[in-house]
Parts: sequence; C-alpha cells; structure tokens
Amino acid sequence: MTHVLNKDAGTTTADGYMVKVPVRWSDMDVYAHINHARMVTLLEEARIPWLFYDGRPTASLREGCLVTDLHVKYQAQLRHSEGPIEVTMYVQRVRAVDFTVGYEVRASGADPASKPAVVASTQLVAFDVDAQRIARLSPEQKEYLAEFRRPAADSVPKSPR
Repeated sequence: MTHVLNKDAGTTTADGYMVKVPVRWSDMDVYAHINHARMVTLLEEARIPWLFYDGRPTASLREGCLVTDLHVKYQAQLRHSEGPIEVTMYVQRVRAVDFTVGYEVRASGADPASKPAVVASTQLVAFDVDAQRIARLSPEQKEYLAEFRRPAADSVPKSPR
C-alpha cells in the first residue's frame, strides 16, 4: 500500500466519499489560515484513500495518474484550529482516459449542509509511465468512478452524513 500521512480510509456517503484530513502546523500561514499550496496538498491526501488504496478498482492508477487541470475556489476561511478538515469528493465527469474529481472542504464538525469553505476540482488522466503516453481507463475503473458521479453544478450535499 502507498505510504500516506492520513490514516482515515474514508466513508462513502450519499454526497460522495468523505475523508477527514489532519491539518499540520506547517499547513498554515502567518495568519493561521491554511495556505493555498498546502490546501492543494491536502486535497491530494484526501483522494489517496478513495482512489489509490489496495483493493480499489482504481488502485493501479497510483502507478500512473497525472493532474492536468486544477481549480480551487475559497468561499470562507479555514484555520489550522478547525482541523481535521472534512473533504467530500465526487466525480463530475468520466471519459475514456480521464476523470474530474470535485471537492467540498469544510471545517471539522461543520454541518454537511453548510456552504463549503473550499470547492475545487481536479482533472486526472491515466498515464502509462513505461510507454510515456495516456492510457485508457478500464471498465472496472469507470464503473467504480461512476458510483460517485455527481453533476458539476450540484455542490449542495444531498443528505447529512
């Protein structure tokens, strides 16, 4: 299994896949806010247990998966003291070689129906490292990702966790 700081394997919910990610002292800036570059890292750490843990149909992507697009929108402050952050991930789109993950980030204990402090998306592409080219997603990978499909415009949780 891939070594990760985050030991939370996550939970499947009606809204997607939720993982609690610890916030480290080094993740904050001088104002005690979570720094932008560190937020991108925390999003990456959140998706590891969802996509790359052994036993997942998408686990083989840890050998070759590239970020081709990333968007992060801050809607409220997140402070170090509000950790661990709760990251809900869902799939916005699945295609032959890529998929887009949507994120909603809230402070620890925040109401799941509350406005997320951060919304983000990451487009990931399957990649064959040996051949140095894009690879097709397998039917099993597409099926697994489709279980978490939610339209991009739907950023409101469907039900409490």
